[in-house]
Amino acid sequence: MIVKHLEQIIRTPDDVDAPTWNSRRLLLAKDGMGFSMHDTLIKAGTETLIWYQNHVEAVYCVEGEGEIEVIGGRTYPIRPGTLYALDGHEKHYLRASSQLRMICVFNPPLVGREVHDENGTYPASTANQA
Repeated sequence: MIVKHLEQIIRTPDDVDAPTWNSRRLLLAKDGMGFSMHDTLIKAGTETLIWYQNHVEAVYCVEGEGEIEVIGGRTYPIRPGTLYALDGHEKHYLRASSQLRMICVFNPPLVGREVHDENGTYPASTANQA
């Protein structure tokens, strides 16, 4: 059984800070669950290009407001209670009008300190290190 508290993650290597977001990585590949789970803050007033070519992700909003714009497609509002799942590797913009707090699940799981590259993607090698 794995039991953790967010306080155990903050200010450790599993607390990854980027210019537009901060991901507190609760479960990673090393935990052997087959997915990773993150408590992520999207900073207010930011826009992030994201394209998970090597992962699928489900996101559940618990705080804040914003939107997700699928490139070449629709724009969806995000508010507490919104779930979206990137099951088709959709390239998108994530915008936060206020700080968003999101619970994110990735398959395959992330291994640790990944950040988006210039295309908004996590490295392909991550997908093979579960």
